[in-house]
Amino acid sequence: MSSLRWMSLMRNATILSATVACAVGLASAQSAPSYNPSSAPAPSASESSSAAMPLVAENDAAPVLPAAPSPAAAGAGQGGGGYQSHSLTSHLAIEVGGGVNAPSSESSKYITWGGNFTLGGGYKFNNRFTVLAEYQFIDDKLPGAFIAQTGAQGGNAHIWSFTLAPVVDLMPTHTNSVYVTGGGGFYRKVTNFTNPQATQYCYYFYCGYGTTNVVVGHFSSNQGGWNIGGGFTHRLGGMYGEGRMKLFAEARYLEVLSPALTTNPNGLGTTTVGKDTKVIPVTFGIRW
Repeated sequence: MSSLRWMSLMRNATILSATVACAVGLASAQSAPSYNPSSAPAPSASESSSAAMPLVAENDAAPVLPAAPSPAAAGAGQGGGGYQSHSLTSHLAIEVGGGVNAPSSESSKYITWGGNFTLGGGYKFNNRFTVLAEYQFIDDKLPGAFIAQTGAQGGNAHIWSFTLAPVVDLMPTHTNSVYVTGGGGFYRKVTNFTNPQATQYCYYFYCGYGTTNVVVGHFSSNQGGWNIGGGFTHRLGGMYGEGRMKLFAEARYLEVLSPALTTNPNGLGTTTVGKDTKVIPVTFGIRW
């Protein structure tokens, strides 16, 4: 009786222990968190951008982009003068001018005052340096005492020249600037003696008679020569100093290496000319 009772108690205790163990395991499984990827909350936009961007320390400065240079600043690194075009025509230089001539004291015995015409063209390497090929024509009168040696009544001296002349602009970025120039080349000098001669002239429906100076004797020479001088320019237009057209005024010292000569031009009286012809041309014009 007692053994049966004891076995019944042991069976009941085993069942109770198993029941308790099952209950504890079920409770533990329900309390443990489970991960479901589909139910996980999506990160916000701010969190995504923060995660994608690298962190910057508080004492690091933000990067600064360089400012675009202005047209004037861009031209400063190209020899001055503002915007520069790289086309072939932008490097062409042209000048046209005219003015007056004065003889030096040494040449005043053989030549006097007159006028000149200058035409030039060349290559502009940059706004500071240009090389011009120049043609110049000079027309001067002759002194009375020099003409009297031949017995003629008038005369003139004509000088044609073809020269190369570098031009250096000292202030290429300024509206008003100064420059130096000089060069050399070929010169032809012709000295003419004239006498007045009667001639007939007609204007539309009217004809009359007058006098004109006719060359009765001359001599000439071909030689080299050189010149040196400087001038002033004023730029026309251009907001950033890039205007190409300039007014100029210049003075040069010109020496034609003509030989000393004693001659009887075309049967006129004997005349003597000293060597070298020294003239100071003053020229006004436009250059671009």
